[in-house]
Order: sequence, then structure tokens, then C-alpha cells
Amino acid sequence: MTRIQPVQPSEAGPLTRVVLRAARRKTGQLAGRHTDKMIEPIEVFAHAPRLLLGYGMMELASEKVGRVEPRLKELAQLKAAALSHCEYCIDIGSSIARRSGLSDEQLLALPTYRDSNLFGDLEKLVLEYASGISATPVQVSDELFAALCEHFDEAQLVELTSIIALENFRGRFNLALGIGAAGFSEGMVCAVPETRPASNGDQAQPGAGASAASASGASASAAAASGAGASAAGTPAAGASAAGASAAGAQATVAPGG
Repeated sequence: MTRIQPVQPSEAGPLTRVVLRAARRKTGQLAGRHTDKMIEPIEVFAHAPRLLLGYGMMELASEKVGRVEPRLKELAQLKAAALSHCEYCIDIGSSIARRSGLSDEQLLALPTYRDSNLFGDLEKLVLEYASGISATPVQVSDELFAALCEHFDEAQLVELTSIIALENFRGRFNLALGIGAAGFSEGMVCAVPETRPASNGDQAQPGAGASAASASGASASAAAASGAGASAAGTPAAGASAAGASAAGAQATVAPGG
């Protein structure tokens, strides 16, 4: 249950109401589904309008920069979401990733991507990078970065690094404040939470209680995370990306108090 009550439109100032309305519309477009709690992270952020504006601008910039193939960015975000165990992030991220072309089999193969023939070499490299950035402490070797440099220029590397780091921000924000799944992937296959990569470089494994089956009532990610703890989300699909981008896209020059 959310630890901080979401701000409702009736409680918000005029500009914040515009942001919330735009966020709901944009999130529905990206995820392909409208739910009651679809913009809960943004509604919680609305308690601090200036932070909502700053976060929204970051999300909008991340969406618009576009030098890295969107499918690779969605894949990286969803991997980070699965490692964070953020139910909202895994939920929305699975929905957006599926709409970007990822198959159900690929969603379920994320924990064992290194040994899977469902991912190409570049996709595996991006997943390795997402795993390394999402580890604590960060585990990105010189060898891994050199391999990335063979496929991405400096601007693309900054973009990819930023979106993975942003997904980790979304996940930690949502987890700390008790923001759970919103039902984007209800009744469908969803990515599952994973344990963090081991310090010896072993790849992540499905977290305790993870289930590949679709869930009813809550999203599949919520069922998978029971006993383990998705923005899958922000989105990112992951994560709250869609809602955050809308916050900025709504020309949200929010003053203190909304």
C-alpha cells in the first residue's frame, strides 16, 4: 500500500491538474491500457510540485533524445526494473516492452539472457550493461565498456547510461514509498523480479517467489514479486517514464503549491 497518499486532481493546483491529466493520457498511450493507479508515482510526486517539474523534464528529455534504438532502451530499462524488484516498474515496463516488439518468451528469459538464443549479441551486451549499472556497487568493467564502444558513440553511451540510471531511480523511489503494480500487465505474461548479479559476475536469477504465470487481480509482476518485494515499470517503460514525460510535456511550469 502506498505510504504517501497520492494527490488527487481536486486537491492540486491548476497547473498540477494539467500535468496529471496529460500524464494519464500519455501513460495510456504508451502502455496500451488505462488503470486506476496508472500514474500513482506522479500523483505522489505532486506533493512537491517543483520536484515533479524537474523529474518530468528529465523524463521528457530521455524520451525525446532518441539516438539509441527504442527497443534496446526498453530492454535495458526492464532489466533494471527486474533487478530493483519494483512492481510498478516491472508491470508497466513489461507492457511497454511487449508493445515495442519483445515476445513473452523474451520477457521470461531476462534472468538467463546470457545463455538464451532469444537475444542477439548487441541485446545481450545492453542487458549486461543494465545489470552492471543496477548492481551495488556498480560493476561495469573496462572490457564491457570497450565492447559497448564498438557499437555506440559517446552520445549514445550517455543516453543509454542515463536511462538505466533513471530506471534505478524510479524503482527506488517507488519501493521506498510503497508504490506497487498498477495492473498494466494483468492477465498477461510479465517479467519477473531477479536477484542482483553476484560479485563474481554470475548472472541474476529469478527472485524468490517469482512466477512466470500471468496473474489475475493484480498484475503478473505483483504475483511474481510476492515475497520478493515495476516503475517494471518506467518506465520504462519501464518505470514511470511515460507519466514523467507527460509531466514535462504538459508545459508544467509548476509553482510551489501546484
